[in-house]
Amino acid sequence: MNLFIGIDVGTSAMKFLLMDASGAILNTVTKAYPLEFPQPGWSQQNPADWKTALFEGIPQLLAGFDASQVAGIGCGGQMHGLVILDEADEVIRPAILWNDGRTAKQVDYLNQVIGKDKLTEWTANIAFAGFTAPKLLWVREQEPENFARIAKIMLPKDYINYLLTGVHSCDYSDASGTLLLDVKNKRWSPQMLALCGVSERQLPKLFESCDCIGTVKPKIAAVLGLPEQVRVCAGAGDNAAAAVGTGVVGEGGCNLSLGTSGTVFLSSEAFRPDPTNGLHAFAHADGGWHFMGCMLSAASCNKWFSEEILKTTDYQAQQDAIPKELLGENPVFFLPYLMGERSPINDTNARGVFLGMRMDTTREHLVLAVLEGVAFAMRDSVEVARRLGCEITACKICGGGAKSALWKRIFANVLNCDMQVPVSEQGPGMGGAMLAMVACGVYPDVKSCCKQLVSLSEMIKPEPDLAEKYEKRYRQFQKIYPTCKNLFPELII
Repeated sequence: MNLFIGIDVGTSAMKFLLMDASGAILNTVTKAYPLEFPQPGWSQQNPADWKTALFEGIPQLLAGFDASQVAGIGCGGQMHGLVILDEADEVIRPAILWNDGRTAKQVDYLNQVIGKDKLTEWTANIAFAGFTAPKLLWVREQEPENFARIAKIMLPKDYINYLLTGVHSCDYSDASGTLLLDVKNKRWSPQMLALCGVSERQLPKLFESCDCIGTVKPKIAAVLGLPEQVRVCAGAGDNAAAAVGTGVVGEGGCNLSLGTSGTVFLSSEAFRPDPTNGLHAFAHADGGWHFMGCMLSAASCNKWFSEEILKTTDYQAQQDAIPKELLGENPVFFLPYLMGERSPINDTNARGVFLGMRMDTTREHLVLAVLEGVAFAMRDSVEVARRLGCEITACKICGGGAKSALWKRIFANVLNCDMQVPVSEQGPGMGGAMLAMVACGVYPDVKSCCKQLVSLSEMIKPEPDLAEKYEKRYRQFQKIYPTCKNLFPELII
C-alpha cells in the first residue's frame, strides 16, 4: 500500500496529512508558528520556523505507520511570500507575507507609472500589495544590501520543497501570484524581471503542479524517517491546491475557501483574463487556468472579534446565541478590511468599520455582522465573475470557517447558490497529496484523481425568502466602502 504526504504551508501553522491511494486520510498533524508584525500593516515570518515545523511534523505524522510505504509528497502553500536566499542558499531576511501592506508606494508605481495595461499585457494581472514583485522593489529600495545578496527568489512552499530535495522549483499556479510570470505563456516575464532588476537565473525552474521535481535527499530522508525514493511534486499555491482537494478542476468549477484569507476560485480550461482586473487570472494546478478573488481578512475577522474584542475562543457559543430571526434583518454592517483589501478594490488603506449601531445593539448583532460582512465582501468577487459570464449556481466550500453551520447558511443565501461541502475539508494539504499521487503515476492526471477521490458530505441550499433579504442588505453593503474610501487615508497612523 502506497502512502502520500500532503503539506499545507499555512500562515499560522504547517498542517500535515497522511493519505492512502484510496483517498482515506490516516493521520493529521499541525505545527503552529508565530507571525511577526514589526510595523502596522506589515506581516512577515521566519522561514526557520517552517523548517522546524517540517522536521518535527513529518516524524510525528508517520508515528505508528510503515514509513517505507510513503511514495510521494506534495505541498500547497501560502502564496506571494517573498523568500530570498543567498549564494549559500541561506535565508537573507524574514519572508514578507501575502497579507503584508508595506508596498503601497511600489504598487502605485507599477500600476500608475508603468501602467496597468502593460502589466496586464506582460503578466495578465495588475499589481497588488501582497504580490511578490512589489516586495522585490521594496527590498531593492529599502534594503539594498539584502537585495544585492539575492541568489534565489522563492515562495514559501517552494522553500519547503528545496529543503526536501535541494531543487529550486516553482509551479505555475504559485508563480502566477508573483507578478513575475507571463501567465498566458507560462514563462517568467522578461519585462518584469528587467523592471525588478533580477535575472531568470535568480528565479526557480518552472513546473506543472503534478510534475515530479526530484526525490527527498538521502540525509533528509534519514532524519525524517522516509525512504530515499520518495518523490516530491512541484505542488501548488494554497488556493489552487485547495481547489484540487475539493475537486474544482476543468471548466466551470467554483470553490470558496474560508480561511485566514478568503478566496473565490473559478476554474477554466481556457485562458481568459479579467479586463477589469478585479479578479486575478492565474494558472491552475490542473494544467488549465482560473480566476481568483482574494480578500485579506476572512475567518481571521471572526478570530479577531472573538478573541481580541470579546476575549473568548468559544466561537460556537457566540454563534449559537444569535436569534435565527436576526438573519437578513441585522441593522449592523461590518466592513471586513482589517488588513486593507485586495479583490476587487485593491486598497491598502481600507480599514474595518462597524456601521449602524444603536442603543439597542447587542453582542449578537456584532457577531452576526462580522460573519455577514465577510460573506458580503466575498460576494463582491462573485459579482465580478458573474459579469464576466461565469454561471455560479453551486460552490464548494472549505477552510476553517466552513466548519460553522451558520456561516455556511449565510453564504448560501448571500451568494444565492448551493454550498457543497466535500467529505474531506483538508483543503491545500489534501490537494498536495493528490498532486503527489499524479506525480507517482497512481492517476494519469489531476482531473482523474479528483473524479475518483472527491465526494460531498453536505449541501446547503439558499432559502428564497432569506436570499431576498440578503440581496437587499448586500446592495446596502455595497455603498459603504465607496462612502468611506476617501476617509481611510486620513486615518492611517
